Amino acid sequence: MKVRVISAIVAILIAIPFVYFGGLLYAFGIGVLAILGFKEMLDLKKSHGNIPFIPVILAMIAYLLLVYTNFNGENLTYGATYMHLIFASFALLIPVLFYKKNKYTMQDAFFLIGTILFLGIAFNSFILVREAGIKTFLFLISIPVFTDTFAMLVGCKIGKHKMCPLISPNKSWEGSIAGLLLGTIIPSLFYLLLFKTITFKVILGIAILSIMGQIGDLIFSKIKRENDIKDFSNIMPGHGGILDRLDSTAIIFMTYVF
Repeated sequence: MKVRVISAIVAILIAIPFVYFGGLLYAFGIGVLAILGFKEMLDLKKSHGNIPFIPVILAMIAYLLLVYTNFNGENLTYGATYMHLIFASFALLIPVLFYKKNKYTMQDAFFLIGTILFLGIAFNSFILVREAGIKTFLFLISIPVFTDTFAMLVGCKIGKHKMCPLISPNKSWEGSIAGLLLGTIIPSLFYLLLFKTITFKVILGIAILSIMGQIGDLIFSKIKRENDIKDFSNIMPGHGGILDRLDSTAIIFMTYVF
């Protein structure tokens, strides 16, 4: 627990200047996290074979183009969002025709395409949310923080009815409901503090985001279970990898942007 707390404090202290100043500094930081998250997906050996260097480089280019789409209110691909998605598809599918059998397969190509779309949109949403303003960013961050915290605390204390035992055996319906309630009430009060006003529509939206955050947590847990791993990596001692820490937040940000 001590290592977990220290690791969290260090991560927060590193993140503060990036979030506070925003702009290019923040975008650079998200780019680093995006690359680390991409590497964690590539390390899931049960989801694909050993992918050759060239397809990985092509995938990384398409991935970063998607991560930085619409950065700072301007589309860095000059309106070519669909164009670079098409580029990603063909750039990753065509090499399959030229590699030897099982060296680079259709399964590998579609894995890369899926990873680019899913993680690219996820990390792009981190940039778009910060560009919406630091108040919006802090308010949205509070939702997964309180949802996850109270879901874990209540689940550990009184959780008896398992939610998805084959995916995440420690999660219970009692904890999930507590996370939803407190993950809606406290961020609603925080929203009122930041923006001086709140409506029922906003509260309902917060509740939906809290639910989506829990779903996001389960989605990433499912990925780990299918690959027989506990964490995506050990980059954060006591917490796991980048995707372990940003799972529910990423889904919440994606839902908000949508």
